Amino acid sequence: MSLALILLAAYVLDLIVGDPRSFPHPVVYMGKAISAIERLIRRFVSQPRSLKRAGVLLPLLVAGGAWGLTALLVGLLSWVSPWLGWAAGAWLLSTTVAAKGLKEAGLAVYVELRKGDHPAARRALGMIVGRDTAGLDSPEIVRGTVETVAENIVDAIISPLFFALLGGAPLAMAYRAVNTLDSMVGYKNDKYRDLGWASARLDDVVNYIPARITALLLTLCAWLLRLDWRGCWRTVLRDARLHPSPNSGYPESAVAGALGIRLGGENVYHGITSFRAYMGDPLRAMEPEDIIVTSRLMLLSSAIFVCFCAALAWIWIGG
Repeated sequence: MSLALILLAAYVLDLIVGDPRSFPHPVVYMGKAISAIERLIRRFVSQPRSLKRAGVLLPLLVAGGAWGLTALLVGLLSWVSPWLGWAAGAWLLSTTVAAKGLKEAGLAVYVELRKGDHPAARRALGMIVGRDTAGLDSPEIVRGTVETVAENIVDAIISPLFFALLGGAPLAMAYRAVNTLDSMVGYKNDKYRDLGWASARLDDVVNYIPARITALLLTLCAWLLRLDWRGCWRTVLRDARLHPSPNSGYPESAVAGALGIRLGGENVYHGITSFRAYMGDPLRAMEPEDIIVTSRLMLLSSAIFVCFCAALAWIWIGG
């Protein structure tokens, strides 16, 4: 059973099924494991220097454990039956991809905006962003949604598929563990500055190549969808490095350039205002339909990339 078929099956499975709430999800168990290991570390370690050393151990345990358990499960089931191993690999890989969930999250905000229900739109946006959403007007709600969908094209789709191409479901699951670590402990605040530094740095490293691949894909998709592909690429070259993240600026600037809008600006986190560098040019006002177009860019770029990965896997296996 080739890796090419597993990649395609996992992607289609995510588009059809997504992440049912009634079904156990590996990321939930990753989160529980991270919390348990963090409590254990803090029970014995409190000094900043020691926490930094423990911070290196945290991703090794969590990502290494995710890789080992996935490889063991797929290997055991493959020993019982090749079909079971194939099915397990496809299902586990599908849990690392979230194209359906990303599309639905953006659509939930769009629907409320179209109805004119701004409080409901703010609540829907608050489910997918860390910033404060109270008081945001329609253009700012659109901006928050577009930024989130664009940024997560890397984390939720391109990166897990990239690592699945390199190492199957086990390596994709290890990537998802790194990404989950970053979302839980990779903060530059007093609590996690020391313990979470290695997790945050590792997340930057593993997303470095996929983020730049995503910018290329979005430029291609902007051309296919008859958007401003020249503006897309020009904005990437000019603005991507302005983002505080070494990777998030690539998909966000690409989408901003393709749509002819300006992303970035002031965000409020727990009552504290911070400014994020502008990306793109404000050629027009943002509108709810920008959410739909961003979702189309996300779906088309992910479909092209999974087909590309499957073709590469097929060539490698055939060779």
